Amino acid sequence: MIRDNQRVFNWIHVVLDAVVVAGTYLLAWYIKFRIFMPVHGAYLSRETYFRALYFIVPLYLVLFYLSGLYASKRYSSSGREIYNIIKANIMGFVIFVFGLYLFKMINFSRSMYGIFFALCTIGEIIIRQFIRLFLRTIRKGGYNIKHVILVGYSRACERYINRILDNPQWGYNVCGILDDHIPAGTMYRGVKVLGRIDNIQVILPENKIDEIGISLALSDYDRLEEIVDICEKSGVHTKFIPDYNSVIPTRPYIEDLTGLAVINIRHVPLSNTLNACVKRVMDFVGSIFCIILFSPIMIVSAIMIKLGDGGPVIFSQERVGLHNKNFKMYKFRTMIMQNEADEEKAWTKKDDERVTKVGRFLRKTSLDELPQMFNVLVGQMSLVGPRPERPQFVEKFREEIPRYMIKHQVKPGITGWAQINGYRGNTSIRKRIEHDLYYVENWNIFFDIKIMFLTLFKGFINKNAY
Repeated sequence: MIRDNQRVFNWIHVVLDAVVVAGTYLLAWYIKFRIFMPVHGAYLSRETYFRALYFIVPLYLVLFYLSGLYASKRYSSSGREIYNIIKANIMGFVIFVFGLYLFKMINFSRSMYGIFFALCTIGEIIIRQFIRLFLRTIRKGGYNIKHVILVGYSRACERYINRILDNPQWGYNVCGILDDHIPAGTMYRGVKVLGRIDNIQVILPENKIDEIGISLALSDYDRLEEIVDICEKSGVHTKFIPDYNSVIPTRPYIEDLTGLAVINIRHVPLSNTLNACVKRVMDFVGSIFCIILFSPIMIVSAIMIKLGDGGPVIFSQERVGLHNKNFKMYKFRTMIMQNEADEEKAWTKKDDERVTKVGRFLRKTSLDELPQMFNVLVGQMSLVGPRPERPQFVEKFREEIPRYMIKHQVKPGITGWAQINGYRGNTSIRKRIEHDLYYVENWNIFFDIKIMFLTLFKGFINKNAY
């Protein structure tokens, strides 16, 4: 029977990571000073380089931990793990190089450390992929499998079984379901209802069960405490699979109020003051940089608009921003002059006659959005975030689309996760909101950097921008 061996497995991981970090560092030193540069010259002694390992190895192990690299591999994807490895190594590189400048170690070879960065990243990816392959192989042979009994037939029970069957690499086997309302023998995707919930006291001693999953329907939650007590008396690891996804569709988080657990329905990282300050600093610096960088393009665009029909260059429109507060969003004017009532009738459609020739080019290349850098500069918008919408459409969508208003818990952005995935213009609002909510709940500074980087290739020119 398999118990929770994750802690032992993590220690093995830590030892392997320490070996990889130290080994790739020594290999980088050898490549730099024995292959490319046999003579040290003005560089530091070999002993000095080797003593740096006393700092580098613990630093990287801490960064690997903070990046979630010691979480269970049963549920984490290979792509996510590779992303976290690259993120941790970038942070390690930045911290160490900053330390070199801070302590004025000007003779420490930056190129050697660059070689180490590349080797360590590649080494970590290879060793962790090997571990995944090893675990997958032994699970195919019937080893390292966790056997689970589900208590309660519900929507959560079906969703859990679906996930397990769709991801055999996790190494789980659902042995059956216990429920007081569904007849014994009922099958769901090959998983049988074995009997009533009270039968757990008979089933557990006779079977090699590693986990119990409590997946009661909402109507049976009055029995939750009783069933938890029964399960815990068995001595088998017990977990709760809640049947309230219609209320809490994504990741909640728990606050501890001196022993009282309070479940927050939605986790919004940017509600944290430190996170909000970090994002604001990046927005402020980034907007100034972009205003300076794109100033020639903005000047040329303004001249082209003015020469086109002599009308105003800048167009401002009321949008809904952070905490449902309205603000004026700026764009280059891309349409013919019209009254406010006509502007609010509908979105721009393909081959819209109201769009000018200059405006069509500006829209297609997203250059009409550049004046929003000033919205970012004054704090009304962010470089990255859900796109803001007009008040009349917000009122419409808040009634039609579940959880639409959650996007207003963060500042709107010039670009966003939905936009680089192609959801802009006349595309599915529901899909756009799904991507916006994913961004709201999974924000981190590296996610913002990733979106800005992808915007260079996917965000500026889009077939749905017209």
